[in-house]
Amino acid sequence: MGWALALHGGAGDIKRSERTEAVESVLLECLSLGVAELESGRCALDVVELVVRALENNEMFNAGKGSVLTAEGTVEMEASIMDGATGDCGAVSGLTTVVNPISLARLVMEKTPHILLAFDGAEAFARQQGVETADPGYFVTERNIQRLRQTKETQTVQIDYSVPSEAGETVGCVAVDCHGKCAAATSTGGMVNKMAGRIGDTPVIGAGTYANGVCAVSTTGKGESIMRGMVAADVAARMKYKALKLSEAAGSVVKELEAGTTGLVAVSAKGEIAMDFNTTGMFRASADHTGHLEVGVW
Repeated sequence: MGWALALHGGAGDIKRSERTEAVESVLLECLSLGVAELESGRCALDVVELVVRALENNEMFNAGKGSVLTAEGTVEMEASIMDGATGDCGAVSGLTTVVNPISLARLVMEKTPHILLAFDGAEAFARQQGVETADPGYFVTERNIQRLRQTKETQTVQIDYSVPSEAGETVGCVAVDCHGKCAAATSTGGMVNKMAGRIGDTPVIGAGTYANGVCAVSTTGKGESIMRGMVAADVAARMKYKALKLSEAAGSVVKELEAGTTGLVAVSAKGEIAMDFNTTGMFRASADHTGHLEVGVW
C-alpha cells in the first residue's frame, strides 16, 4: 500500500499577506518532515505526533508555544491522538506548562488506563513522566496579548479566524503508512478570551480527532459546532456504513454544517486524501507516495 499525509493550520476568514506566505512555508517544512519519515517506513502514529510537535513549537500557530490566552490572560492547551489500527487514543486539556501537549496525550494513551486527563491531574502526570515543561510565560506571545486586548474591548470570544487573520491557528495531522494503518493528531490553545476551564473539540475523541481502520480525521474551527456534529467520527461512519469514498464522506459532512465553522483534513486506509472546509480558507498541506504535493490556503 502507498502512504499519504495531510495537515492543517486552522480554518476561517484568512486574509492575504506576507505572513500567510510564512505560514505556508512552515506547513511545507512540516509536510516534508512527515514525508521523509513515512518514506523511511515510520508508522503513521509516530509521524502524526512528530509533525504536530513541530507545529506546536512554532508560535505562528494557536498550539503549544503560540497558544492564545483565556479571559484570565493564561494559556490552557489541549491535544489528542488516536491510533486507527488499535483504537487506542489519548487526550489532554487545561495544560499550562507542557511544551508539547500532543506527546503528553500519547503518554496518556500508552501509560494510563484512561483517555483524557485535564488541568492539575494532567500537569501532575506530565511531571511524573518527565516531559519537557516551561514557565507559563514561555507561551505568552505579544501577538496573543494584543488579540486578548482586542477581544476584551469588543467583549467577544474569538475562534480561529473569526475576524480576518493572516496567521495559523489550531493544528492537526493525519497519516496512513505503507501498511495501511491510519492515525490522527490535533493540538490547540482554544479560543481567544475563552472562559478559564472551557474545553473545546480538540481533546474530544470523535469530534476533533478520530481514526479507525478506514480513515483518520483531524478538524479545526468552531469547537462547539464540531462537538455537536461529532465531525471526525461522522466522516468515518459515512465511509463505514454508507460505503462512501473519503472525498464524498468528508465533503458531505462539512457541507451540512453551519457555514464558516469547520475545516478538516483526512486520509483513508487506501491512501486517499480529503481537505474540506466551509470557511473562506484553511491552511493545509498534503502529499502521498505517488508524488502528489499540495500546499494551499483558499
